[in-house]
Amino acid sequence: MNHRQKLAGEKSNAVSKFFVYLLMAVLTAVIVVPVAWVFMASVKQNSEFYGNPFALPEGLYLQNFADAWTKARMGDYFFTSIMITAVALCILLVVALPAAYVLSRYKFKGSKLLNTCFMAGLFINVVPIFLMFVSGDKLVKRLFGHSVFLNNPFIVALVLAATTLPFTIYLLSSYLSTLPKDYEEAAYVDGAGYFTTMVRIILPMAKPSIITVILFEFLAYWNEYIISMTMLTDPNGARTLPVGLLNLMKAQNAKAEYGQMYAGMVMVMVPTLILYMCVQKKLTQGMTIGGIKG
Repeated sequence: MNHRQKLAGEKSNAVSKFFVYLLMAVLTAVIVVPVAWVFMASVKQNSEFYGNPFALPEGLYLQNFADAWTKARMGDYFFTSIMITAVALCILLVVALPAAYVLSRYKFKGSKLLNTCFMAGLFINVVPIFLMFVSGDKLVKRLFGHSVFLNNPFIVALVLAATTLPFTIYLLSSYLSTLPKDYEEAAYVDGAGYFTTMVRIILPMAKPSIITVILFEFLAYWNEYIISMTMLTDPNGARTLPVGLLNLMKAQNAKAEYGQMYAGMVMVMVPTLILYMCVQKKLTQGMTIGGIKG
């Protein structure tokens, strides 16, 4: 009887594994096939799209990338995205690291209220922010004669950092609260101040969580579309890659320059794909390490 039960259990496990592997294979195909198709389409000539669109490219027509980079201004959009992402990350870390450290390591009058306010920021909506900047921009134009809040990449970076600040503080606070306070007490005995203790003792210990925040928010900023579209309204001004790609798709649908359109898609996809492939292990470790410690 025990032998039969053992065989039945092994058969059940084998069936379960088969369906799990089958599901993983289907999900992999759903993700990989569209990405591979975009890469193949980016090196095709326009004449190849009028035949079988799923056929392999006849050759590597790299002129699509050159045309997308220069004629479609994807190069300008690329550097704008880099600048906005870098500035937003710097603002986020400068504000979030000290805030998360104080909220997680110290209890003072009003700390719970302050923490609740930060958590309420998780429900920030983009529409009120846009309307606020539109009203402020009209006032500035009347006073100084030029726009400040709209079509300004720095303001976009500031808004991106502000909208992701509550979640970042929540993530960092959850990790910092698990660290033992013995390290801080030892640093205070040696004469270290609060700032020195945070920079030299606590933040190096929180490196996995900080790396997770940087990687997670980089992907969010790089692929962000709604805020950039609403705040960068000048068609001849600065645009980010996702917004520029949408304009390229609209233009190329009329001109039938499909290879150039797919080349622009590849320019948006490649940085995030490379980054994720390089750091996926650190990303998953940083997301789970807070629950392992303590």
